[in-house]
Amino acid sequence: MTTAAMSVTHPGTAPGLERATVALLLCFVASLQISIAAANILLALMMVVWTVQMVQDKTLPAVPRFFWPLAAYAAVTLVISAFSLDPRTSIVDDKQLVLFVIVPAVYQIARGERAALVIDVIVSVGAASAAYGIIQYGLLHYDNLGRRPEGAMSHYMTYSGLLMLVICAAAARLIFGRRGRTWPALVMPALIVALALTLGRSAWIGASVAIALLLALKDLRLTILLPIFIALLFAIAPGLVTKRVMSIFDVQEPTNQDRLAMIEIGARIVHDHPLTGVGPNMIPRVYEQYRPDYAINRVNPHLHNVPLQIAAERGLPALAIWLWFIVALFVAAFRLFRSQTDRVPPAGALAAIAAMLAAGLFEYNFGDSEFLMLFLVLVTLPFAAARDADAAATARL
Repeated sequence: MTTAAMSVTHPGTAPGLERATVALLLCFVASLQISIAAANILLALMMVVWTVQMVQDKTLPAVPRFFWPLAAYAAVTLVISAFSLDPRTSIVDDKQLVLFVIVPAVYQIARGERAALVIDVIVSVGAASAAYGIIQYGLLHYDNLGRRPEGAMSHYMTYSGLLMLVICAAAARLIFGRRGRTWPALVMPALIVALALTLGRSAWIGASVAIALLLALKDLRLTILLPIFIALLFAIAPGLVTKRVMSIFDVQEPTNQDRLAMIEIGARIVHDHPLTGVGPNMIPRVYEQYRPDYAINRVNPHLHNVPLQIAAERGLPALAIWLWFIVALFVAAFRLFRSQTDRVPPAGALAAIAAMLAAGLFEYNFGDSEFLMLFLVLVTLPFAAARDADAAATARL
């Protein structure tokens, strides 16, 4: 499969240039769970080589339809940054919008059978990352709330978010794959254990929602297996993990109390700045001004809630456009799920969307660069995979 996927060459493109672009994409995807610096470098190199390829072919980049609301969201963000409490700081923070170029790049480079190869890379690197996290917990004493497994990442929440997305990809292959199920079946236990040991409750919720969706898409009756599986995990989990699970339902738990305070803070900010928000990266500047007395932390970098963060930072129009992007993406991915023979890429995308939304109610994961990059890769893959299939179907007519 690897040789075939690597050898699909676009008409007019030098084979060496095509192979280099694909190799850079695979290296970029692999590096996302290892090093953000390496990922940024490889992304830049991939974009340069891909641009040279397009110049040589005299073509323009194609994009899936869901990219247009994402582009509109980027444009609105740039405009509202001019109205920020500190425009210079907000505009600098807008550099993350550059990551949206991942969508057209993956859409072109990972087309056809290459999409399956990209999923293989994501799951394989995720397995190694999970093993490293388990070693950190078992041997290096990353076994408490103050020091949690973080893999090769700089923060446990980024690590748990990435594991959540890898679980989406692996579960999609395991449930809907027509072949190649052995590897995801072998690595899934390690992925789940590593995610549990991060103590990241938002990622737990996101992964649970994603797997529930995949089971429902396969057969609604299978969803009864999920609570049974969770109960088994709960029974054998370390005491620290079970205590963390129970804390989800404790409104007096400090982090839960702080989350409630952040909802109130966000609502107050939106009330005062409904159209443009306070500006990207401005929440820490105004946090104490809106902070209620029962809040735990004096300052937080963000509001731990994706829709609320977007509304407070960028205004209600920006939130509406972001929701347009999510709905357009989900609907398009679901249509591919129903129409494509290979359901693994669209199922993985649907699971990733569900996981991001569920976890995003408790964490600003859409603003985490590593998470965002892997998320954009996963949700674009089904559209890239469908390109050659659609071309082949047209040729047969």
